[in-house]
Amino acid sequence: MRIGDLARRAGVTTKAVRYYESLGLITPGRLANGYRDYAEGDVRLVREIRNLGQLGIPVERTRPFLECLAAGGEHGDDCPSSMAGYREAIDDLTRRIDGLAARREALVAQLRTSAYRNSIATCDGGGPMDRTNGVNGVNGGHGVNGAHERLPAGLPVPEDDGAADHLPGLVLPPLELAATDGSTVRLDRLGPGRTVLYLYPLTGRPDVDLPEGWDAIPGARGCTPEACGFRDHHQELLEAGAERVFGLSSQDSAYQGEVVARLGLPFSMLSDPGLGVAGALGVPTFSAGGVELFRRLTMVVRGGRVEHVFYPVFPPDEHAGQVVEWLRGRG
Repeated sequence: MRIGDLARRAGVTTKAVRYYESLGLITPGRLANGYRDYAEGDVRLVREIRNLGQLGIPVERTRPFLECLAAGGEHGDDCPSSMAGYREAIDDLTRRIDGLAARREALVAQLRTSAYRNSIATCDGGGPMDRTNGVNGVNGGHGVNGAHERLPAGLPVPEDDGAADHLPGLVLPPLELAATDGSTVRLDRLGPGRTVLYLYPLTGRPDVDLPEGWDAIPGARGCTPEACGFRDHHQELLEAGAERVFGLSSQDSAYQGEVVARLGLPFSMLSDPGLGVAGALGVPTFSAGGVELFRRLTMVVRGGRVEHVFYPVFPPDEHAGQVVEWLRGRG
């Protein structure tokens, strides 16, 4: 058969066939006029080369498989030499995978280093932070990436949709949540006095992108400024009557712990990845990036019951001060 017929039946190009022939992998006969004459066996050999190539085995390493077929094997990998070819290809892939994994880890580390190195603004809008010791050289600085710490102008203002109207007076459920200080906090046993429990969607990090369209969701943006507000007003909250303050989100404790350390928060975050609080109390949620998240609200809890709810919360960077004023008004 002619080269075009062989190429069509084997599913390759005529150029590929000529290359295989140049490597001595196939050897066509010759007609009286000098034209190449390919046999049925050549179709089988070329198909074997094509199939091996799809597995990632280079053309140059297909010879043991072709020799196995030529020796009468039903399959090109019936011979020990073919099995060795598989192992060699697997070893090559393993080395490449390990190399790519190492490069990926190096890129991740470089991204993190760059993101945090360039996080020089304090989240309360203060001056540049000392990259080693924090703001003004105080250990535990509050520097964060500007993309997360500043509220852009023109954010959509969340409206009160009544989704939290039922919360005052409800008894907190017996949920046990992991805290960033390593403890476990049971919500129905928060202890005497008032507890400020602020729920937020998620905090951004310098090396992690926010969900697509985040700024367009009313009330979504501003978790880091809100956390910084509760940090900066923490002592005032205690003096105004709060016994304790907790942030609560569906993020895991490891992620929250990074935020607590980076922002120097003097209180713990509680992790509720299963949104148990939403299920037990009917706390409003929303979806972003394919993930269900808490809507931003704050509950003041006293005696195991919800005494007061702030909802909606806006702007989040001023919210802690609002909670302080409410507490002061209660004596």
